[in-house]
Amino acid sequence: MQHLAVPRDGYGPGKQDWGFVEVRKGAHMFWWLYYTTAEVEQFTDRPLLIWLQGGPGASSMYGNFEELGPLTLEGEPRNHTWVKNYNVLFIDNPVGTGFSYVENTSLLTKDNAQIADDLLTFTKEFYRLNPEFMTTPLHIYAESYGGKMAPEFAWVLDKAIKNGELDIQLESIGIVAPWVSPIDSVLSWGEFLLNMGFVDTKGYREIQAAAIQTEHTLNEGRYEDATWQWGRTEEVIVRETLGIDFYNVLFAQDFRATQSRLAMFAKDMKQATLESAVRLATEDRDQMLEDLMRGPVASTLQLPEESVYNRQGGAVFQSMAGDFMKPAMHVMELLLNSTSLEVAVITGQLDLIVATAGNVVWLEKLQWEGRNGYLAAPRNGIGPLGTLEGYEKTFGRLHMYWALRAGHMVPADNPVLMDYILKKHAGFPED
Repeated sequence: MQHLAVPRDGYGPGKQDWGFVEVRKGAHMFWWLYYTTAEVEQFTDRPLLIWLQGGPGASSMYGNFEELGPLTLEGEPRNHTWVKNYNVLFIDNPVGTGFSYVENTSLLTKDNAQIADDLLTFTKEFYRLNPEFMTTPLHIYAESYGGKMAPEFAWVLDKAIKNGELDIQLESIGIVAPWVSPIDSVLSWGEFLLNMGFVDTKGYREIQAAAIQTEHTLNEGRYEDATWQWGRTEEVIVRETLGIDFYNVLFAQDFRATQSRLAMFAKDMKQATLESAVRLATEDRDQMLEDLMRGPVASTLQLPEESVYNRQGGAVFQSMAGDFMKPAMHVMELLLNSTSLEVAVITGQLDLIVATAGNVVWLEKLQWEGRNGYLAAPRNGIGPLGTLEGYEKTFGRLHMYWALRAGHMVPADNPVLMDYILKKHAGFPED
């Protein structure tokens, strides 16, 4: 077996590798692999986990430095890094996201199917460069809009394996705060905020009216207009709550930042919507991440000058605006009815943008052979260290997890529960 990629020193601890795959002529996808630091004879003794971020247009470098990589944004070791137990592959996807780039914006993806095709092309090249992973269990994990991209990626990857195009060991998919049925999320916002005390009945009615208008626009097949109406609904929420963190409603908000955000919506609603989709942190932390990526990381990894971190992120979302609000429930049904993959859905109780109530609604609507069994299945508590961390509901290959004390970014907010989920689904060979 010829090994074309060699573990090397990178940015931070442990052995790494990274590079670009030209998935289409002029479209370059960046990847960064962290080999596990577990005490094993060979790193391939532990599974390979792929991580995809959301947006679309938000970089997986956010997941790396803010959620699950070996270093925090401040450069401190992360105690709950996934790299302790697994090989972790971060992919900047779709092309144009993070360090990935396109030579012409006409090459940006426009829908989920194109994203899946690019990821399939990437995967084939990754395994050509890293054939030692061909016998290693593979698990795909993704967050937010990544949770909409990942099911279709898993579907086309499973088909490629069955067709003999790839000989790899894809076993499961785990989607965190997944944007699978966008309208179910949007329609849950008003009641959630009312029950949590962020709005009064007047505010609830304002939010609900905007959400219902989003639904009407979507049902009329005006998909891009529905995306911008989604942005208007967010604007109403910011106005009525006087500031809220869409990713964790209990995080404190800078009141001045709220006024600035409202001013941005008033000045340029589409630009404000773009920024809302691709910015996953506060403005100062977002800037810290960009400075780190464009400075020390790009320098250490010796990335080409064509790759400028986050230069095309907004354009990625703009290009995908016609697909953003479309549901992907049919792909989830394909995974459950036509593959042998384990499927885990993970939701944080403090998440607004992809609220738990919306996830429950679309999950219970899925048409699959185990639907009745899932609806009747018990919900059990999870407390691996003694404290209740969440709940799980399982039937067949479908697993639903409710994360307590967690918002959108469950790996960062509740690492104990996330570790439980990973060990249950990705596991270790000796488990």
